[in-house]
Amino acid sequence: MSRLFTAPDGRPRCHWCAATDNYLAYHDREWGFPVTDDRRLFEKLSLEGFQSGLSWLTILNKRENFRAAFAGFDFHQVARFTEDDVLRLLGDAGIVRHRGKIEAVINNAQRALEMVEAQGSLSAFFWRHAPAPAPAPAPVTGDGPVSETAESRALSKELKKLGWKFVGPTTVYSFMQAMGLVNDHALGCVVRGEVERARGAFLLGA
Repeated sequence: MSRLFTAPDGRPRCHWCAATDNYLAYHDREWGFPVTDDRRLFEKLSLEGFQSGLSWLTILNKRENFRAAFAGFDFHQVARFTEDDVLRLLGDAGIVRHRGKIEAVINNAQRALEMVEAQGSLSAFFWRHAPAPAPAPAPVTGDGPVSETAESRALSKELKKLGWKFVGPTTVYSFMQAMGLVNDHALGCVVRGEVERARGAFLLGA
């Protein structure tokens, strides 16, 4: 199967964003562009945890509800959530009501505070795991793009050692793709070059 499709503007995009206009907008404006804001990094890793076993479109369509429910993913606030908050969230039909995932976000907010104290920022920690920019296409197997890499396995292992939850290597790799730690736009996608230039400028200036 081709990794590209022709979008309504006549230009090639990654095939996965053909499904809906929401996917196309997310692909063009967010996916793969480097993110250094700690709150956005925490939000994305949290949402990737909620996605486990579901489609990203389900989470994307509920993203504003998640933001409202989790104090804009301000981990300083989320770290203070109590059992009352867990019960409130379990009753919120606008999000994915899974106790384990909700409690993982609260736990991870507490771990995020520890990471900021130790590392200075979440960004400093996560970007240490970014491979150098390269012109080659995303790694593939015979069936298509990989779902994890050595870097995502290493990052997952380190996060788990620090007490983070719902951070398996596949979840972490999706996070790395979305936040620009890797550029997995298909070769030929019109956005791939934009992302690589943005990543290169950030990494050279970091």
